[in-house]
Amino acid sequence: MDARNMHGVIPYIATPLDGEGRIDRPALTRLCEHLIDAGVHGLAPLGSTGEFAYLSRAQKAEVIETVVAATDGRVPVIAGVASTATDDAVSQARDWAARGADGILAVMEAYFPVPDEGVVAYFSAIAEATDRPVTLYTNPNFQRSDLSLAAIERLSRHPNIAYLKDASTNTGRLLSIMNRTEGRIGIFAASSHITVAVMLIGGLGWMAGPSCLIPRQSVRLYDLCRGGNWTEAMTLQRDLWAVNEAFAKYNLAAAIKAGLAIQGFDCGAPIAPQAALSASQIKELGDLLDRLESV
Repeated sequence: MDARNMHGVIPYIATPLDGEGRIDRPALTRLCEHLIDAGVHGLAPLGSTGEFAYLSRAQKAEVIETVVAATDGRVPVIAGVASTATDDAVSQARDWAARGADGILAVMEAYFPVPDEGVVAYFSAIAEATDRPVTLYTNPNFQRSDLSLAAIERLSRHPNIAYLKDASTNTGRLLSIMNRTEGRIGIFAASSHITVAVMLIGGLGWMAGPSCLIPRQSVRLYDLCRGGNWTEAMTLQRDLWAVNEAFAKYNLAAAIKAGLAIQGFDCGAPIAPQAALSASQIKELGDLLDRLESV
């Protein structure tokens, strides 16, 4: 699968750090190998779960280099680009492409609100910076200047904008996006959505952090949806939804790093000032993962 024909389960991969706060390349490589072996269809470093907002530019470059080398072309690498400044975002996109990323996941950070014209210009500049296909990221709950339906419709006409990942909780908004973009871009869900429902209305899959903890089960869920086995898919979705609830309840990075540690992948602590899970919270998460191991 290449980045212009993406589908399936694409985890937002965690960013392992050692005790000195450096990128733990061996741990990241091992995590990539584990996820690929579980059958995921791509990897998305520097997503929300990857703590992109807390990493330096040099750390981000290390993450991209490590993931690209670890995947070795077996699955596409969709690298996160995020900034408050257009020039910096363009620079990141070019850098990640030069380091071997297959696609770009574009996020807009904002301190001051930005009108639609500025939002469209920001994402268009990223799309024009490389020949890598761009995935728009929209999250109305957290972004100060998000992508409106009108902005998405305009951006869907850009030849290098191929996908959109929606992290709202509004599946009706997703259907509106699909109707307005008329098939010009593919739609991916986030962990805030019921993924079976998104697949049912025409989604291509999901980009989300929980798939790092349950990759095998997530791939099975996707396969059931693709096969039209909706009743069985919803049964599995109900079981797996507890992981989405855990992510909503706790800090994203803390939850995924604690869960990975339970599974034998030590990724270090979440980057300060984010708080790690407490002992009781870790036990609750561990009990949940134990229950899902046989699913």
